[in-house]
Amino acid sequence: MAVRISVALDGPSASGKTTVAKRLAREVGYLYLDTGAMYRAVALLALRNAVELDSDEALVDLIATHPIHIDADPATVAGYRVFVDEIDVSDQLTAPDVTAAVSSVAAQPHVRAALVVRQREIAERGPVVMAGRDIGTVVLPDSEYKFFLTASLEERAKRRLAELVQAGVHTDEGHVRAQLAERDRIDESRATSPLRPDAGALIIDSTAIDAEEVVRRMLVHMGRA
Repeated sequence: MAVRISVALDGPSASGKTTVAKRLAREVGYLYLDTGAMYRAVALLALRNAVELDSDEALVDLIATHPIHIDADPATVAGYRVFVDEIDVSDQLTAPDVTAAVSSVAAQPHVRAALVVRQREIAERGPVVMAGRDIGTVVLPDSEYKFFLTASLEERAKRRLAELVQAGVHTDEGHVRAQLAERDRIDESRATSPLRPDAGALIIDSTAIDAEEVVRRMLVHMGRA
């Protein structure tokens, strides 16, 4: 598969992928895309249309009838906006019900296949830093650079809790840790595109280092430091 220059960044929830990918994209002047936003858009559609979250065919029908697209927007925190039926739904994608639904939606093989096509089309348009859980292994296997970012469950729980508190969501670290552990279990055990580092990926454990240091290591690996 021929693709333009791309950087694949994979890893589990709350490992720091979003922060690192955005900073790396800014440093090298590439588009940034978190593919999780696309799965969240499908989850949002499923909830709006009362479609079962494990109904693969019905979810694919939603994708076919409700166009999902992403536009770059450097003015936003994410660096892009997500549209469904030409309506900006970016602010709705982190709602608690969407977050609870996205794991089931993302586990459906035909949903993943449909969105992989869209993700590859985005990469074909120009250089991209794409973050997700199967970018280096499935979506962009010919990426010029591949990274797998990880961190301990305890550290990831602390980070996610801080994000939730900042967003005004009240919960406790134990609950967050349990949610992350369950998401890990689903991502790592699903039959289609399980979460795992690509054989050619540089694995970086961010438990004890900050995002700046992670990006520095990536830039060194890319010969851009």
